[in-house]
Amino acid sequence: MYIDLLPVFDNEGERVDIDYSFRQDDENFATPVSVSGAIENRTGIVRIGATAKFDYTTQCARCGKPLLRHATVPVKHILVSHLDGDEDSDEFIVVEDRKLDVDGLVSEDVYLAIPYKMLCKPDCKGLCPVCGADWNEGPCACQPVADPRWDALKDLL
Repeated sequence: MYIDLLPVFDNEGERVDIDYSFRQDDENFATPVSVSGAIENRTGIVRIGATAKFDYTTQCARCGKPLLRHATVPVKHILVSHLDGDEDSDEFIVVEDRKLDVDGLVSEDVYLAIPYKMLCKPDCKGLCPVCGADWNEGPCACQPVADPRWDALKDLL
């Protein structure tokens, strides 16, 4: 979704409300991303303040069980039409043609907010590396495999 920000940049106090949904191309998103908020010019500073809500599927990083998670991601940025040479561009979103790609901006924030690893529960024990048994359901019959890198220390004892 593109929003024309020319009236917002040119008029202090101008506001554009945002309330829509869009689908991510990623198969892990179980629902569309719902975005609500506003873009407004207060005292000559144009800001976007919105919230993105969605459900996504992933797997536990230790045991591999499928997980469904709900997420709420804040989308807050300062928008500028251009940067002077000495300004830091990481603090601002440059909208040179004054048309903002809201989907692209929200998608970046959403992907950055999703954790790299998820656990089904904080104390997930994972899987046995030998037989693949789920240690959350109980111990397996495998004997622990000794790490050969520690064999030199056994001679000291």
